Amino acid sequence: MSIAPEFLAEAASDALRRGRSVGVGSLAVLSAELADAAALAALETASRAGLVITARRAAVLSLANQIAAAAPDPEPVWVNRPDWLDLAGSRAVADPVLDLATPYKGPFRTRALAADADAARAAIALAKHAGLIPAVYAVPLAETPAAVTCPTAAALALPPAQARVHVSSRARLPLAAAEQCQVVAFRPADGGPEHLALMIGEPDPAQPVLARIHSSCLTGDVLGSLKCDCGPQLHAAIAAIARHPGGGILLYLQQEGRGIGLLNKLRAYALQDQGWDTVDANTRLGFEPDERDFTLAAAMLRALDVKAVQLLTNNPLKVAGLAAHGFTVTRVPHDMPPGPHNAQYLATKRDRQGHML
Repeated sequence: MSIAPEFLAEAASDALRRGRSVGVGSLAVLSAELADAAALAALETASRAGLVITARRAAVLSLANQIAAAAPDPEPVWVNRPDWLDLAGSRAVADPVLDLATPYKGPFRTRALAADADAARAAIALAKHAGLIPAVYAVPLAETPAAVTCPTAAALALPPAQARVHVSSRARLPLAAAEQCQVVAFRPADGGPEHLALMIGEPDPAQPVLARIHSSCLTGDVLGSLKCDCGPQLHAAIAAIARHPGGGILLYLQQEGRGIGLLNKLRAYALQDQGWDTVDANTRLGFEPDERDFTLAAAMLRALDVKAVQLLTNNPLKVAGLAAHGFTVTRVPHDMPPGPHNAQYLATKRDRQGHML
């Protein structure tokens, strides 16, 4: 039975998330976050595994000035592991939350990726797609069996450049701030998490629709965290759309932590407690400052026959993201007053990410 390459990439991402070794291109890789002694030993049957990390993480560890590592993002960096760099030491290299507890790392040697460059990039893409710290152990694929093997091109295509979604279900959902509301559930074709659209009032898709793109935030939306402004933004947007003649649409996307996932967002919180701002916390983890995919929002709006939006946002990336997909976008200011726990967070979004606050 043959399996399409894109499905192999999804299967490889899932296997990596389960702590299994996967093959991608010329390499067999294992998540540095999930590896235990037995799994690492199984990977290292013929040779010592290297540790592949992102260029951003390598820069934090001052490895980017080595000739073999002197490549711009998104080129990963291969760190050779001498005998003294055991499982615990390798995890400290991969996870910046451990930096203060293990401040003296190295000296490390890197090697040029050469023919393994695409495979290393694809392995990092799989780790990100799986919601893991973007760091993997790696050996030549010929040396060890892998649970799943996928082509590099398929892994690098995650997520797809053109998202495809379909409506799975609809139901009436009266809300405290918007009693006239219908929820529309979307299932993405790539097998990822489901996303929601709240249809508040009776929005007319033939006219510019008042809309909000909201990325899920369990800590803010549900638990009432004061570290961010997500919860207040969500509820203020619902109320504003409910007051608007004709109503509008709120898209609720499962893209926690600007697309890095809930667990990595909590790691970023831990780094913020160590003094790093929200941008540096993400990049120290090896991610981009914002990993979200706004093609999903575009696909959902298109499925709802929307062509023009009045977008409730302070984020220019959302405006540009929808405009790039052919939507007519007018920005409607949407920001919350700072509090004692999120003032620095909001200032960072304004000063370093261009949010219009």
